[in-house]
Amino acid sequence: MRIEEELKGRFRNDNHKVLINLLYTVNYLSYQFRQNLKEHCLTEPQYNVLRLLKGYRTEKSISIGFIKERMIDKNPDVSRIVDILLIKGLLNRKENPEDRRQKSIEITDKGIDLLSEMIEFDKKTDNLLSALKAEELNELNRLLDKIRG
Repeated sequence: MRIEEELKGRFRNDNHKVLINLLYTVNYLSYQFRQNLKEHCLTEPQYNVLRLLKGYRTEKSISIGFIKERMIDKNPDVSRIVDILLIKGLLNRKENPEDRRQKSIEITDKGIDLLSEMIEFDKKTDNLLSALKAEELNELNRLLDKIRG
């Protein structure tokens, strides 16, 4: 559905229309994504941390700073997210032997198992953009990268 019909409104110009369309679409996709995550009792930032830790499992030591640099949302309190995931038993935190001021964070087997169980979640997530063909996805990625410069 066109954004004008969805919001029943008008726009100052094409720049305004694209910006509103992007924001509306991001909110729509984010809502769908969050609804799918609720089934696994995770928030978007918690899921992001778990995926990141799984992807960097072979690294020597992963710190809070390392995680924060790679987060999709640059605002969350990573320490608080780590604390919550620690309580859930999805990760471990231990003293870094190379720098005792730093804590080393790693995903647990329970965390790996949870991500492995989320196959249906991954399918639902992939389906959020199923209206686009592969070349359209590539073009959209190119345009979004261009916007960020």
